[in-house]
Amino acid sequence: MLKINMFSAADSVKGQGVGSAYNELMNLLHTRLNGDFQVTVNRYGKVDLTHYHTINFSYYLSTFLPGRGRKIGYVHFLPETLEGSLKIPQPFRGIFYKYVIAFYRRMDHIVVVNPTFIPKLVAYGIPATKVTYIPNFVSRQEFYPVDAAQKLQLRQQYGYSAKKFTVLGIGQIQERKGLFDFIKLANHHPELQFIWAGGFSFGRMTDGYAELKKVVDDPPANLSFPGIVDRDKLVDYYNLADLFLLPSFNELFPMSVLEAFSTGTPVMLRDLELYQAIIAGDYQPAKDYAEMDQVLTTLPHDAATLDQLHQHSLAAADHYSEAHLAEIWRDFYRQQAKKG
Repeated sequence: MLKINMFSAADSVKGQGVGSAYNELMNLLHTRLNGDFQVTVNRYGKVDLTHYHTINFSYYLSTFLPGRGRKIGYVHFLPETLEGSLKIPQPFRGIFYKYVIAFYRRMDHIVVVNPTFIPKLVAYGIPATKVTYIPNFVSRQEFYPVDAAQKLQLRQQYGYSAKKFTVLGIGQIQERKGLFDFIKLANHHPELQFIWAGGFSFGRMTDGYAELKKVVDDPPANLSFPGIVDRDKLVDYYNLADLFLLPSFNELFPMSVLEAFSTGTPVMLRDLELYQAIIAGDYQPAKDYAEMDQVLTTLPHDAATLDQLHQHSLAAADHYSEAHLAEIWRDFYRQQAKKG
């Protein structure tokens, strides 16, 4: 049986998609693939493969030790995707960005969650032959749709109006996520109900912290910030919503979109190139605030389009299911072990 060690601190900070992706993969390995691989976490024994989920410096040093087997790196971000997320002053920002790429170059192979990152890694000097695209996925047992009666019950349970069209956003509270547009939409549509589930995972280092903190502490009457929601409760928020909206300016493949798909919740996204490459046709696109504003003016009264988006979400969830991704990961790990 192949031995795989995971190096990860992905779940050390709550509210990160990286942690969700890591937990989903670990669950997959312990359930559907438990007879294929022997998996350890943060150990230094001899293994066939070492899969690095985060770029901690101690993990970088471990790449120089014997017994690591073939080194697999998981790319959840590049230097440019950190812009608008964290405030890192120079010269530390430049040093950190160089370290990120140095870490990826130490890998024998790279996994990206979005194919649009392959040419960007090539530009950093990593051959395309050393990069594989494997999308994120979520558990259908954890994220599932509920019926209309249960939706109303959830609204009552969490203190939201049963009558108002409800728009949900999920993710860290940071400028990159498009929070200022989300807030502006809430102000412009007092007839709708807005919820943003997430928090300042990196505190004052968060880009736009001071201005965003003012809104979080004193939001408009129709905008709620419940904070970082435990993963086992997130399914409730998706199911009580009428629309999931992620107005991010920069993403890889957000777990929140897959979670919304899995619950059958209609999805609207800022129409980024990376989404066009992987989920085109599965969501309502909006190129900017003006288009989001227009959609929110008409969509709440358009039952046919909402049902169509609901069906698109369920179809996308089937494509990014555990069963499908289990076969992909099984084949990938086996192929990499042969190269080790």
